[in-house]
Amino acid sequence: MIWQDKGYLLSKIKYAENTIISEFYTELHGKISGLIFGATSKRIRNYLLIGNKFHLNYSAKSENKIGNFNVEIDEITTPKYLDNKQKLSCIIYSMNLIKILTVENQKNLKIYKLISNLFEILNSTEWIREFIFWELQIFKNLGYELNLKNYVTIKKINGNETFLLKNNENKIIPKFLIDNKNQNVKHTDLLNSLNIVGDFLQKSILGPNNINFPASRSDFLNSIN
Repeated sequence: MIWQDKGYLLSKIKYAENTIISEFYTELHGKISGLIFGATSKRIRNYLLIGNKFHLNYSAKSENKIGNFNVEIDEITTPKYLDNKQKLSCIIYSMNLIKILTVENQKNLKIYKLISNLFEILNSTEWIREFIFWELQIFKNLGYELNLKNYVTIKKINGNETFLLKNNENKIIPKFLIDNKNQNVKHTDLLNSLNIVGDFLQKSILGPNNINFPASRSDFLNSIN
């Protein structure tokens, strides 16, 4: 089996002295694992960063055996943020999220395009706000939609329209999560929203599927606290 494709590096694990086991999310084949020989060579080692986009040549003797990649850098994405701890943590978490929630050999063009969109979001002045909706889109396209409008009640508090959880009216839901309109969102509301989305991830997606909560998400939250 031989094919060519483009994909983003999701993970890499050392396998032998000069070889790694890598996972890519590709445009035409979804998530694919394979060996990269010579991964420590000067030609490619500096490019093998999580989140970078590659042109891939894949070959395997059969569908039941792990194949190998020949890779060439297609787009340098992650190195742009090596000096920005918050955005770098965001990239690492995002790739980890896709790694743990997607299955091998299942094409999903929407997920592939969302990865590309992530790097556009990171250039936005309100990137954290946009990332929250990006994460919700990932969930939705994998069959786990969170429609907060179904879980809130509206009350006037100090003359302001406030969204409260129906089963816990002590829990305020930031308005921008409901209407996706508010600009210049307070940092506390961003953190609150990330925690709400994290609760949904744990209780509705990871827990029922016996998947551990990714430490990379906690690292990301700690970086922006």
